[in-house]
Amino acid sequence: MLHTSAFRASHSEQAYTSALLLVLLMCSPSLGQSTTDGCERSRTGSAAEANSQATCGSPQDPGCAQSDKLPASEQKNNKSRGDFVIAPLPISSPALGSGVIPVGAYIFQLSRNDEISPPSVVGAAGLITDNGSRAFAVAGQLFVRRDTVRVTSVFFQGNLNYTFYGIGAAAGNVKVPLPLKQDGSVFLGEILRRIKWNFFVGPRVLTGHSTITLRSSGSSTAAIPPDIELDTKLTSLGFSIKRDTRPSRFYPESGAVLEVTSDFFANGFGSKYSFQSYRVTFNKYSSLSKRQVLAYNAFFCATGGQPPFYGNCIYGTSNELRGYEAGRYLDRYMIATQLEYRLVLPKRFGLVIFGGVGGVAQGGTQSFRSTNFLPAGGSGLRFNLSKAHHINLRADLAAGKNEYTFSMGVSEAF
Repeated sequence: MLHTSAFRASHSEQAYTSALLLVLLMCSPSLGQSTTDGCERSRTGSAAEANSQATCGSPQDPGCAQSDKLPASEQKNNKSRGDFVIAPLPISSPALGSGVIPVGAYIFQLSRNDEISPPSVVGAAGLITDNGSRAFAVAGQLFVRRDTVRVTSVFFQGNLNYTFYGIGAAAGNVKVPLPLKQDGSVFLGEILRRIKWNFFVGPRVLTGHSTITLRSSGSSTAAIPPDIELDTKLTSLGFSIKRDTRPSRFYPESGAVLEVTSDFFANGFGSKYSFQSYRVTFNKYSSLSKRQVLAYNAFFCATGGQPPFYGNCIYGTSNELRGYEAGRYLDRYMIATQLEYRLVLPKRFGLVIFGGVGGVAQGGTQSFRSTNFLPAGGSGLRFNLSKAHHINLRADLAAGKNEYTFSMGVSEAF
């Protein structure tokens, strides 16, 4: 669901990394497939990001531990301005099929004298899958003035082929498929400014257009959504609030992330639909031992007004949760929570075990019910691509209520 992705680029961390430039579309809580299928961070190279001061407001910030600083030897080795990353990332998605995401990115320090800011990233990515999906994206995220300002922009264009099953848990359970094709483009822009206590706050804008058409294999019994064959434009203004205390964004062993985003689509902005989208994400990490980490994730999504079907909250995106085809379950509200155990093994390998539960609901009298909860669980293998920054290649097998998914990506699921 093409605009879905762009119009709802919720998890900035994933949306902003070069590797997921493109799959913004698939990462947003309303489209594509969960990052399970490639919506992951792909920043390697210098990634001076290992310098955990990235999350510190200043060298004297109480949240900045001296132990987070890089050893002198590593600091010396990181004097280079930046590094290029070129890689083909595999994607295996129930929603979009199997294929590859070619990625090219440049990771660099915007200022050589800035030892606080994380590395900035600019890059481009493509998408090619066996179900006919084709797309490309260019994006950048700049960390400015000792990490007091963060500027993000993304442009996407292409077509995504996916299946629509209807709105609500009941429609997802029945699973009457309606194969659709969505062509279009999307632009996301966001500027965040750091205030107190490591909080970042700022405005964001989303704008784009797309056309939805039926694929020839469409079901004759599935309800056809409106706007078929029509060019639809969506535009929103919103804001984002974020607090991140992780010492590393590639493989956090402690700290937490809280992110709140709101997007307001209105006819006055040129949008065909008027609706509101709200999302809250919270991740917490605890180190059990030198090689063991326990990671917790919670996600809440709500939609108000009169959204198009792809503007609703979509289960299974952004790894909320693995084990479900993105787009099978969608509605006005969504909750999801999961726990993951991570173990580092010898020879660069690793193992994870995860499980969680969530659901979608219309709201009001049709609120969340235990009988409609959607559980998921599974396990996966990791292979360390970078010892310096602990960037893993990820392969997960997950089972949901009535299906399973296999996913690959770079970096952790959350």
